[in-house]
Amino acid sequence: MFSFFKKKPAPEPPVQSPAAASVAPEKVDDTAPNDAEPAALSETRSDWLSRLRGGLRKTGQQIGHVFTAGRIDEALYEELESALLMSDAGVKATTHLLKQVRERVKRERTNDAAAVKSLLIDEFTTLLLPLQRAMDVSQASPTVIMMTGVNGAGKTTSIGKLTRHLGEAGASVLLAAGDTFRAAAREQLDVWAGRNHVDIVSQEGGDPAAVSFDAVKAGIARKKDVVLIDTAGRLPTQTHLMDELKKIKRVIEKAATGAPHEILLVIDGNTGQNALAQVKAFDDALGLTGLIVTKLDGTAKGGVLAAIAMERPIPVYFIGVGESVHDLRDFNAAEFSEAIVH
Repeated sequence: MFSFFKKKPAPEPPVQSPAAASVAPEKVDDTAPNDAEPAALSETRSDWLSRLRGGLRKTGQQIGHVFTAGRIDEALYEELESALLMSDAGVKATTHLLKQVRERVKRERTNDAAAVKSLLIDEFTTLLLPLQRAMDVSQASPTVIMMTGVNGAGKTTSIGKLTRHLGEAGASVLLAAGDTFRAAAREQLDVWAGRNHVDIVSQEGGDPAAVSFDAVKAGIARKKDVVLIDTAGRLPTQTHLMDELKKIKRVIEKAATGAPHEILLVIDGNTGQNALAQVKAFDDALGLTGLIVTKLDGTAKGGVLAAIAMERPIPVYFIGVGESVHDLRDFNAAEFSEAIVH
């Protein structure tokens, strides 16, 4: 959910921006998700929880299987430790969770494996709760959001889905194609701009920092609520590209006081502990304010959120468990914990 309470504005006609902006017409792209499936639009919270459990099935079965024997002994704790490590919860989070569960079992004199499972869900929830926070897009006008991530994490697609969610919450959005050297990225963002009926600032072969600067200025001039800036995917080890991100941030700061207000990192949930390494590297370089975790469906590595909570507790604004435009949903610690230990 968003912290945003403005009435949805009427559609505005497209206006050219100072950076040779182009407002992309809506176009057909067979590789993009369907615009809006009726089932997704009418989906209840229980439907979403069912799909979340399905997406985390491999992780959940891996951990939940530990409790099928019905006994509580050292063998159970050893199996649980292995299951948590295999789910990429990490050594620190695994050690913490086991310690908390052991203490509660002793304190509450529990002798039922099913009860221990419930205790684990409780401790998972407690650990993940600091990650649960709504993104605030009412803090500035416009609120400038800088999107980052490695290649293949689903960054541009997440921008499209986030644009849809912002629009449905009543926010007017301007997109900035800050990945100026990869034509496919600009084209994909054009598709999303068309689908969501929003303006996009795009400049082929231009300087990413300059495009970002002009996009913020255009957002101010057009009285947009949110300016959402895409950036080129890069690995944390690519020093020159990480320096470019720092430059983009500095230039955005000059375009508007306090901007960027949000710096988000999109991480692929399939990458396990590598996702934690990405969080640390991007946070050290930019000072992240939030995360979007994608591709959690079909992975046995959903436990990486426990590792993030333990070692770098940056808010997880959204998680994705599918390809639909409505599959990007707000992160809920209790729901996630129940799904990952079922």
